[in-house]
Amino acid sequence: MNNVRITVLKVAFDEALAARYLTDGAAAGPCPYFRPGDTFLYGGGAQMPAGFCPWAWVDIYANLSALAAGGTYTPWNNAEGETVVCCTDGIRPVSFELKAL
Repeated sequence: MNNVRITVLKVAFDEALAARYLTDGAAAGPCPYFRPGDTFLYGGGAQMPAGFCPWAWVDIYANLSALAAGGTYTPWNNAEGETVVCCTDGIRPVSFELKAL
């Protein structure tokens, strides 16, 4: 089983959608859990790293587990043992790089 490094690449926020759909509107702001450059280490099992968003964890876990088990996303990705995924929050999505170590 490989360790996998999780790196936050991008934190996005759509103010117009927030204003229309969120209780707090645009004041809700982007995801409060992550900042670009944050890193976390996945060491196997179902243990979520401390400080990680539980919703994002559910969203990325299948990809994370595949890389930890030696899976690959080539030929779609240009490097072995890595991929880019995101959480499914349509208003404030976060993009992550997953890289097997």
